[in-house]
Amino acid sequence: MRVEVWSDINCPWCYIGKARFEKALEAFPHREDVEVVHRSFELDPRAPHQARAVLPVIAAKYGIGLEQAAAAERRVADTARAEGLAYHGEGRDGANTFDMHRMLHFAAGHGRQAALLDLLYRANFAEEASAFAPGRLLELAVEAGLDGTEAARVLADRSAYADAVREDEATASAMGATGVPFFVFDRRLGVSGAQPAETFTAALTQAWDSRTVIPLVGIGETTAEACGPDGCEVPRH
Repeated sequence: MRVEVWSDINCPWCYIGKARFEKALEAFPHREDVEVVHRSFELDPRAPHQARAVLPVIAAKYGIGLEQAAAAERRVADTARAEGLAYHGEGRDGANTFDMHRMLHFAAGHGRQAALLDLLYRANFAEEASAFAPGRLLELAVEAGLDGTEAARVLADRSAYADAVREDEATASAMGATGVPFFVFDRRLGVSGAQPAETFTAALTQAWDSRTVIPLVGIGETTAEACGPDGCEVPRH
């Protein structure tokens, strides 16, 4: 069974929702048969690439004062900590995440996507240093186990994996997703938001139990030529 997760590094509820989903997955009896794929979603594609303080952005977006924005950030931080997550709630910043998403697609091709995603969340929400500082993304890519030279080449080529990011975003839009996190189970069952772990447990169970197993029907001769571990058969005629 495949679970696709649309998320953005700027999204604190994606950080929290990931932890809740993983808690449910850890206790799921069939967890070894579940493939988790992380998909791209930009909350603000027009955000500048230069880091900016998060609180003024929140205040402007929702038409509230800085103190109200700070109070909201503290509540999110408390929720994250209740899930066992580190959260640096003071002076956090944000920026455009398109390059991060491109790097995550590059990492997926090398089996390091999950490791890089964890590092990106940690850098953005749990550390004082900015995740968007110059050179930081490359450092995290190397820390995740990616080759530094190849990763630098991807970052320098703005077209690298750009289509993959856009395809993820187009798919999310076609599915009706307007926010993240957004979890899709076998392209049949969707769960929006950082739901409690119990909700994810129910979704995993429902998706697993409702799988359609298509019986294999043989057609043609069972003795037709084929290739196997020992080589290819020699034509009989």
